Amino acid sequence: MEKLVLSGHGVRLEPLEKRHAHDLSGLVDAGMWHGMTVPLPDTADAMVAHLERLAAGGAVAFAVVDATAGTVAGVTAFYDVAHDVRRVEIGHTFYGRRWWGTHVNPAAKLLLLSQAFDVWGMERVALRADVRNTRSLAAIRRLGAQPEGVLRSHRVAFDGTRSDTAYFSILRSEWPAARAGLTARLAELDAPTAPTVPVRYVPQGEAAAR
Repeated sequence: MEKLVLSGHGVRLEPLEKRHAHDLSGLVDAGMWHGMTVPLPDTADAMVAHLERLAAGGAVAFAVVDATAGTVAGVTAFYDVAHDVRRVEIGHTFYGRRWWGTHVNPAAKLLLLSQAFDVWGMERVALRADVRNTRSLAAIRRLGAQPEGVLRSHRVAFDGTRSDTAYFSILRSEWPAARAGLTARLAELDAPTAPTVPVRYVPQGEAAAR
C-alpha cells in the first residue's frame, strides 16, 4: 500500500509513524494539551500510544516537518474520510510552540485542503475544536472556514470533564477564496514559494527510509 506525502511552502507532510514519537513527545506540554480528549503524550511511549489510537481510528495522519530545518514540527490528519459522499474532516492537529504563528500551519492546511478539493474532489471539508481552545478556533477562522454551530456537551476530556465542540466547514464553492487567503498569508509570512502544491505518492519503504 502506498502512503501520501505532501510538500510545498516550506513544509513536508509525511506519513505519521512510530519513529516520529520521540521528537513529537518533546513538543507537547500540559498548557497546550488542555481540553484534549486523550492523556498528555509527553513521553515517547505515551506518544506511540497516541499515534496508535489515530491509526486505529482510521485517520490519515501526517508528521508535519519544517522542510527548511528538517525538524518535526507537529501532527495533522484527515479523518472521517467519506469519498462516497465527498466529505472529510481535518484535525488532530498540534504544533510545538516555536512554530506557533509561523508559516507551518497555513502551509500544512493549504496542502491538505488542496488534496481534499483538487485531488480527491471533496465537496465539504469540516474542522472542529473544543470551545475552550480559543487559539485553535482563531486559527480555523483564519482559514476562511464558516461557523456551523456548537455541539453541547460533545467532548469528554481524559480527566472526565465535558465541554462543547464548535464546528466549521469549507465548501467547494468557498475553496477558491480560502486558497487565496492562505496564499496571501504565506506571502506575508515570507514562506518559501512553490509554483504548485506538489502531491505525490511513495511506497511505505521509501517513506520509512527518510
